Formats: sequence, C-alpha cells, structure tokens
Amino acid sequence: MDKNTLIGFLLILGIMVGFSYLNRPSEEELERQRVVQDSLQRVAMQEQAMREADFMAAQELKEQTNDSVKASMAGKLYGDFAQFTVGEKKDYTLENELIKVTISNKGGCVSSVELKNYTTNDGRKLMLFDESDAQQNLTFVTANNRVIDTKELYFNAVCTGDSIVEMSLPIGAGALKFTYTLKAGSYLVDYDIKAVNMTEYMSQRDNGMDMEWDLKLRQQERGQKFENRYSALYYKFKGDDVENLEAEKDDSEKLSNRLHWIGFKDQFFSSVIIAKGDDVFTDANLTSTMLSGERSGGFNYLKHYNSKMVVSFDPSGASTTHLQYFFGPNQYKVLRDLDSNLEGDDELHLDKMLPLGWGIFGWVNKYLIIPIFNWLGSYFVSYGLIIFLLTIIIKLILLPFTYKSYMSTAKMRVLRPQIEEINARIPEDKAMERQQATMALYRSSGVSPMGGCLPMLLQMPILFAMFTFFPSCIELRQQAFLWADDLSAYDSILSWDTYIPIISSIYGNHVSLFCLLMCVTNVIYTYINMKDQPGNNQMPMMKYMMYFMPIMFLFIFNDYASGLSYYYLVSLLITIGQTFLFRLFVDDEKLLRKIEENKKKPQKKSGFMARLEKMQREQMAMQREQAKRRK
Repeated sequence: MDKNTLIGFLLILGIMVGFSYLNRPSEEELERQRVVQDSLQRVAMQEQAMREADFMAAQELKEQTNDSVKASMAGKLYGDFAQFTVGEKKDYTLENELIKVTISNKGGCVSSVELKNYTTNDGRKLMLFDESDAQQNLTFVTANNRVIDTKELYFNAVCTGDSIVEMSLPIGAGALKFTYTLKAGSYLVDYDIKAVNMTEYMSQRDNGMDMEWDLKLRQQERGQKFENRYSALYYKFKGDDVENLEAEKDDSEKLSNRLHWIGFKDQFFSSVIIAKGDDVFTDANLTSTMLSGERSGGFNYLKHYNSKMVVSFDPSGASTTHLQYFFGPNQYKVLRDLDSNLEGDDELHLDKMLPLGWGIFGWVNKYLIIPIFNWLGSYFVSYGLIIFLLTIIIKLILLPFTYKSYMSTAKMRVLRPQIEEINARIPEDKAMERQQATMALYRSSGVSPMGGCLPMLLQMPILFAMFTFFPSCIELRQQAFLWADDLSAYDSILSWDTYIPIISSIYGNHVSLFCLLMCVTNVIYTYINMKDQPGNNQMPMMKYMMYFMPIMFLFIFNDYASGLSYYYLVSLLITIGQTFLFRLFVDDEKLLRKIEENKKKPQKKSGFMARLEKMQREQMAMQREQAKRRK
C-alpha cells in the first residue's frame, strides 16, 4: 500500500460519493415513491384481510345448518360460484385392465385408485388411497378477488365410457373444466385444466393456480419397519435430477425451482403427479411426516405426504394446463417404458425412484442383473428357481476371479512353513526386516499379496448390487417358495408379541429361517476359509472378528426380504462347493514344486512391488538413524 495506491482508492471513493450525491432523488420523487409504496401496502393488506374474512366465512358456512342463511352466506362468499356449493356427492369411474380410478364431483378430483392385479399382504384389494386418506385442491381468484377452493364445490360431470370423465363448473357461456382420460393398458391418467370464456369471472392477473395434494400412505406390506425404509416423497426438477425427502424421519423442503413431477412413493407402488410439456410446478412446499403406529379404517399408516405448489394456468383460456398422473407399480420395466416416446427435458426418469444403488452398483443392476432376471422370468414361473439360476449365472461370471483368489491363497498356504521359518529367524522387534524378507520370498515365488484381494474387490459391485436389487424387486412380491410365502418380505417361522428389551428393538419379534440358515452357512464358510489362511496364529483377534460378522448379519438381515437371504445362502453354498472342488483339483505339493521352479527364473518386479520395497528401505534407514541418535 504505497502513496499512489492510497490516492487512487481515495479518488474512487470520492467519485462514488459524488455520483451518489448528484443522482439522489428529489423530495418530490421521494414523496411519489412513498405514495406508491403506501398504496401497494394498503392493497396487500386489504387482500390479506379479504382472504382471512373469506376463510372465516367459509368455516362459518360449513357449520351453518339453516338452508336460507347458508345460501345467503354462500352468495356473499363465492359470488357467481355460490351455486356450486350445494349438491349431492357422486362418483365416476375410469377403468381399464390395470387400474380403476374414481373421480368425485365434490372437488372434481381423483378420490380413490385401485390396482387390479395386486392385493395387500392380508389379501384385500390394493387401494393406493381413497377419499378418507387423500385430498386434492386447486385455489383460484375470481374477478372480484374472491378466493375459491375447488374442494368445496360440486362439479357437473360428463362421463364418456370408461375412458373419459369431464368435470365442469359452467357459468353463463363459460366454464372451468377438468378432463380426465385413461387409455387401455396404461397406468397414466391425463389431467387437463382449461378455462373457457371465464375472463368475466376469473382474475386475469395471475398465470398460476395454487394446488395442494395430500395423502396418508397406507401400509401394504408385511413389515412396517422395512416398508418405511423404502418409502419416500420424490421430486424431479425440470431438465435436472431426481431427489427425495428423508425416508426414516420427518422432513420438508421449500423449492423455488421448476419441478417436473412430485411422487408419493411406497416400497412397491407410487402415486405421481406430472406436469407435461411446457407446464411446470413452482414454489413447492413438500412435507413428509412419520405416522408409525397410526391406524384408521382398518389400515395402518406409514407416512403423511403433503405437497403445496403453484401449477401453470392460463385464466384467459388461450392455453390448456396439461398434467398427468401415474398410479402404478414400481417395476423397472414399467417405469422405463414411460420414457420410450419422450426425449430431452420431457423424459420422466421415474425409474430413479427405485433404490438400485448409486454409480457402478446401479449400472450392474440395470445392465446385468435386471436383464438376466427378466430373461429367466420369461421361461420359469417359480421365483425361487429363478433366484437359484440367477445365482449360478453370477457365480459362473465370477468364476475366473474366484479361482484366481483361491490360487493366491493356496500359494500363500504352501509357503507358510517358509514364512514361519522367517518369523523364527528374525525377532519381532525387527518387524520391518521381517516384512522385507517375507516380501522377498513372495517376489521370488511369483506370489502377489494383492492377488487374493483384487479378485474379491472386483466381485464387490455385484455383491452390493444384489443387496439393493432384492428389496426393490416387485416381481418377488407375494411369490412363495418353500416355507416362505412372500420372497419380498421376511420368512417368519417363529414370532412373538411380547416386547423384549434390546432384542425386540434390534433383532425384532420374529425369526427368519432363510436369514438364520444364511448366517450359519456363513460361519461354516468362515471356518473353512480361515483354517487355511496363513498367519492366523499371529492374528487371533482377526480370526474372531471374521466370526463376528456372520453374527452381525443375523441382526441386519432378519427384517430383510427372504429372497435376499435365500440368494446369499445359495451363493455361500456354491462358494463352499467351489472351494472343495478347487482343493480336489489343486495339488499343494505340485503347486509348491512349481513355485520352487519359478524361484530359479529371473523375476521381474512390478511397479507396486518396487515402490513397496523402496518405502521399506527408506523406513529401515530412518529407524537406523533414529537408533544411532538414541545411542
């Protein structure tokens, strides 16, 4: 900071102060601005007072029993729309071979949805919702600034077969129309909103309507805890990614961005409202509230979803608001096929509601596991057999990696006597020298310490992909195999109602047999595997840790889908069989002779081994230097 810099800053500051002084508004301009602001504030206060008065009047109208007084109040509150505040509630049906959608003339909205090809876990017809646990409302402003909620109005209905229902509020030569269309073989319901000759009755200032969609999510599956974990409120930004609220706790989001769709997702079924084409949702306020333990009308409820947003709307009637509902299963093929005729920002990507795993795990599911699973499903009816065959195919794909991992372990096993000789010759206090001698033995024998780890790492994507695939696989829902009556839920062979401290909260109130068998088999596999691992005597704690993991799995997988535990059980049994086959065909003496022959050949160091030895030499040099300084 020299003198010239200081002068420069002072000049800039002086210019800014002078510019602000010369461009300040005059007293007359300030007065005009104050008048405009006061006027806008008065208008806003008047509109707010009118809205509050309308709300209080609407509440009083609901409580009024005298017909003449009620009619008079409705006229004052709803103006030209007062005629629609009285009527008889009627239901109209849209139906195809997949779903049955009920439209109520009270509010002109979807009041219930039944999925025909599915049932609940206790055998009842599967209703996504009905009028007792779902509500939709649109709010618009009249030409004289009255706020109208469609949920309080009775619409006139025109029904054309099972495919089209039109709800209308006809006033004079105009009307506000809601049109619902359902095509054959589809889970999509088109929902169009249009004002026809309504400029005299509706405010033309706003280009949007407030919309609220509220739903209490029913429990459809056996395990409430597990179903809760895979149920959430999802939403997609226009031309951007899919996100969701927290699944296992209360959560909310206020979003100013343009939204493409909002979805109320259960573990296996979803209700989604979609803005089509250029229409979008804005200023969305989304809420998800846990309802564990709440019961009404013979149903348990999991969550309470609520969405408040502004939907595109042209009150002049020049354009139509195009919306769409999806009421259907969370099946990957069904959700992906919705994008078959769409492109760019119009693509829905509803399949991203499925928890198939992130990154490489999701790719493995989408491009390997699901295609194989669907291919097997086209030939076989039993999903227990399909899982068994899927496991064999995956094991065959992984066989080269499994064999390489076994051979690496076998080489280290036959070298165990030489490693023990090194450990006996070099004392424990010279750990670095002992390690260097061991690495030299491995290098001369052509054995890589990483040889067993890398093949295992390559198998991890498939292992985790299967972990995410089974809980979201609707094809397994209510499919029986052996003692399990539903491969998508736990297979309880013993259950109890009494709450047992710690046990009930961590393990649960049931015993899943597939999970139990999987964990026992895992202990056996760990014993077989650990028995031949070199260095077990030097690392007894590691051995106990390896046995601890199967016990942990007993608590983790007890609530999971029995199909997942069955897959792991079959996979472990095949792995044990492979291990015994490898031992049958791999002779340890021949392997040792081959290793001894390799020692006589010149060994080329890998880059990893060269760097590892360099690090060891540097560390040993540092230790010798530290020892000299201590002396």
